[in-house]
Amino acid sequence: MSARGRAGGEAERRRNRPLRETLDELLAHTRDIARRAKTMTPAEVDYAQQRLEWLADEVWRLATGEAPPPE
Repeated sequence: MSARGRAGGEAERRRNRPLRETLDELLAHTRDIARRAKTMTPAEVDYAQQRLEWLADEVWRLATGEAPPPE
């Protein structure tokens, strides 16, 4: 990747704070799962999977500018 391409990505991360925060939360959750996977109960695994899917959807929504789903 060129320096120009990287600089554009850095600017995006600085401008889109909600995206950066959601990505940080997704990474932290993924790391937590990786550390605890062998000792998690089935209920914890189910919750972790649901949360991963929700966070991935949020990252996609924030990155593409889609409207949030209706509540």
